Amino acid sequence: MNWSLLLSNLLIVLYLLTIVAITFNIVLENRNPVRTLAWIGVLVFVPFVGLLFYLYFGVNYRKVKMFSMKGLGDMKWLQYMSEDQKQHLKKTEFLEKSGMEEVRKLMTLLLNNSKALLTGYNKVEILNNGDETFPAIFEALQEARKYIHLEYYILEPGELFDRLREILIDKVRSGVEVRIIYDDVGSWGLSKKYKTEMREAGIQVYPFLPVRFHKVANKANYRNHRKIIVIDGETAFVGGLNFADRYLHGVPGIGVWRDTHLKVKGEAVTSLQVVFLVDWYFVRQELLLDKREYLPYVRVEGNVVTQVVASGPDSDWASIQQAYFTLISMARKYVFISTPYFMPGETTLNCIKAAAMGGVDVRILLPHRSDSALTHWCSRSFVEELLEAGVRVYWYQKGINHSKVIVVDGMVATVGTANVDMRSFDQNFEVNMLVYEREFARNIAAYFMEDLKYSVEESIHRWKFRKKRDKVRESVARLFAPLL
Repeated sequence: MNWSLLLSNLLIVLYLLTIVAITFNIVLENRNPVRTLAWIGVLVFVPFVGLLFYLYFGVNYRKVKMFSMKGLGDMKWLQYMSEDQKQHLKKTEFLEKSGMEEVRKLMTLLLNNSKALLTGYNKVEILNNGDETFPAIFEALQEARKYIHLEYYILEPGELFDRLREILIDKVRSGVEVRIIYDDVGSWGLSKKYKTEMREAGIQVYPFLPVRFHKVANKANYRNHRKIIVIDGETAFVGGLNFADRYLHGVPGIGVWRDTHLKVKGEAVTSLQVVFLVDWYFVRQELLLDKREYLPYVRVEGNVVTQVVASGPDSDWASIQQAYFTLISMARKYVFISTPYFMPGETTLNCIKAAAMGGVDVRILLPHRSDSALTHWCSRSFVEELLEAGVRVYWYQKGINHSKVIVVDGMVATVGTANVDMRSFDQNFEVNMLVYEREFARNIAAYFMEDLKYSVEESIHRWKFRKKRDKVRESVARLFAPLL
């Protein structure tokens, strides 16, 4: 008997049974039909490699509850407070006083889909690019007296990180608690030497979902893309900038790194703190949500109303995608969108096109040159249908546009970590701040218009006659959009 032949046939049968079982499971998950067919195609037509690709990137952890927050009994107060705020929103006086009754639907949505509490005693400062953001962060860190909580997608050795590390080690020596969560894929360049040095200095530093390529079921697709700093429960930062030198000095041969960050004081700091503490519980199984010193509810003399919305595989709803959809659909005059990666999915895409065709001034700012070739070409594949619907598309020429900003009617704006793409909506852990304040929204819109001065507007005629090889690249990249 040929045992090798028998074994090979047995392996083939087991493989086929595995593919059938996975295919059956994908169908039962009731995903988007396009994404379902794309994954089935990969599994069937790319043997073995397709299976590995699915295990790495395709498992729907939102469905299997891998990131379940069960056990966080102290989070019940969020439920009680959000229910109370929902009842408050039903009273028209609350929003009519400020002339913001149009945003009731959005506020209620975020209370329902992510328990995003409304906070009203805040000051929110817009920080443009690294030259405004990092000095503000370093100054605030040096003033810390009790604790520093830092959660980042990218911590990369270099000028910025060395300065950050120096400050944090110095603060630990003075008795300040320092906790760091870094994403294990985004911070791949953070060597063991740096981590050991920080831990030996007393910094509590831990990776989010450590990647071990020798394991079959990798979680490489579900990354923590959040950028949060909370200092003493009084000051916080959130936005698009990571700790890597390119975020300060730009990219050689391309130009500046255009980005938007926020400095926050007031009640909203507690909302960002909750996001950090839930993630800390996930990486360390250490519950700090029941400790009053970490949730101080500091108010300031400001009247900026905000909601902090977090989204990821640990939530039942694609909260930020729903927020973007509602923001765009509520626009009556204009909606300005700045995003480095544009792969919106059919629902969001149709919402954008419907707004433009309904007479809303819809403008989208994209980078002329990107730091990701695949997403760049995939983003370009949506341009023609946007232009045909009346959306005005601009290419930022001064460098890389990495801002993640949407502003509607000079009334409400969102700044955060989520791109207008399906990876941000479905797969990554993201956080955005919604700001319901006219002056803030008008300032965001003004910065957007300033960016347009360094941009080139696309025209439908020029676009239709672009190079054929570019059309091919876009079409091929578009095939991967459902899998990204």
